[in-house]
Amino acid sequence: MTIVNSIATWFIKKRMHQIDLFIKYPHDVQDELFGNLISQAQHTEWGKKYGYESIRNQEQFKERVPIQDYESLKPYIERMLQGQQNILWGSEIKWFAKSSGTTNDRSKFIPVSHESLEECHYKGGKDMLAIYCNNRPNAQIFTGKALTLGGSHQVTQSGDISFGDLSAVLLKNLPMWAEYMRTPELAITLLDNYEEKIEKIAHATKDVNVTNMAGVPTWTVVLAKRLMEITGKDNLLEIWPNLELYVHGAVNFTPYREQFKRLIPSDSMYYLETYNASEGFFGIQDQSNSEEMLLMLDYGIFYEFLPMENFGEENPRTLGLNEVELNKNYALIISTNGGLWRYTIGDTIKFTSLSPYRIQITGRTKHFINAFGEEVIVDNAEKALTKACSETGASIRDYTACPIYFQGNDAGGHEWIIEFEQAPDNIGQFTDILDNTLREINSDYDAKRFKDMALRRPTIHLAPEGTFYNWLKNKGKLGGQHKVPRLANERKYVEEILAMMDNQT
Repeated sequence: MTIVNSIATWFIKKRMHQIDLFIKYPHDVQDELFGNLISQAQHTEWGKKYGYESIRNQEQFKERVPIQDYESLKPYIERMLQGQQNILWGSEIKWFAKSSGTTNDRSKFIPVSHESLEECHYKGGKDMLAIYCNNRPNAQIFTGKALTLGGSHQVTQSGDISFGDLSAVLLKNLPMWAEYMRTPELAITLLDNYEEKIEKIAHATKDVNVTNMAGVPTWTVVLAKRLMEITGKDNLLEIWPNLELYVHGAVNFTPYREQFKRLIPSDSMYYLETYNASEGFFGIQDQSNSEEMLLMLDYGIFYEFLPMENFGEENPRTLGLNEVELNKNYALIISTNGGLWRYTIGDTIKFTSLSPYRIQITGRTKHFINAFGEEVIVDNAEKALTKACSETGASIRDYTACPIYFQGNDAGGHEWIIEFEQAPDNIGQFTDILDNTLREINSDYDAKRFKDMALRRPTIHLAPEGTFYNWLKNKGKLGGQHKVPRLANERKYVEEILAMMDNQT
């Protein structure tokens, strides 16, 4: 296996030259990509509707094509699900990534073309390994197996059309060499029942030489604990001594970092964050000592950035790469080689570097609390929680928060439900640190907290172990693609969870 590892590492690192090119010439790469997208879609129904054949530059594109969301593209996608072709994209589309989202019970079906599969999703996976091997010359990940804790939807076929969650679509189309490098067998990996899946993965992999793993942190922790229960071991390295890489994404890793240090007690363990979704693969953490991610510019995705202060306006002006500024919140707008045009994916990002372009995810366009003009985003919340945990010795498993609206003469507030891995000794101290940190990093929140006039001190409920797991289970949303909504402007989620907690007492 050492020879295999050496050959695979050499081969995968060849991609670094192309990554260096788009780092050096980012605007040229995006300009050329934009032209290719317009050219390939000009004879589609969508392309004819908006006159792609006569579009000569990006400004014309922005003037003609309105910003889209899933609802506006849904009528086109529904026809594509019936087998109609050449609607949004020129090549044949037979695969769709099914996503339930985090705030909507209705499923979304994202077209997956051959180009988006090969030139975006798989390319992102290979680049992730290239960057890792380049940063760690002595990497030995190809001497063992990769364990991916993916979603829980089997692929469903309707005529010539197939759909499933993104991980299922990717796994179903993997080349033979990639399938050989992973564990467990596909039948287990794609099980619908997540509890059954965790149990079977644990038994199937406890004696396998797992060198790298990937998955949402929440479910990875659940799997790790079950593995330790089955084997009687104290940590994952006693089960998989050659484990060297964990790839994570979808949620902020900071609240989980201490848990993973206990699960994998090694200073040489490498953690790598990726930013990918059903709509595309966008970023990879390219520096081990930084939580920034390199924006991947040659994946068939043309990027626009909408300043959040203009989000919700009619026909807002978006910015190109050459116009963005550091540390400002932008809604991400994408046009892709899967047929999404000026599509709002719902994420907000900020640039931490402009040469090269590196980003951090700051939250969701719909996941924030702004009931009183405080504009608290997920990035604010997680920085405040991280500091509160650090200063009180606590660690968090999951949380959600929402507003407490004005009642009579009482000020409003924020109500939090937090499930701790390690609860603080003094929840009052934790609350004060959380509150004070939010005031330090968010001037709007601080202004509303002045003398408790608009916002009073936060209210925190301590959730029993398993609360969020059971809530997701009751809603039929167990699985890697489902996440607890962190912040919401409505009280629906908090009230559902509080009611469930009351019924359990």
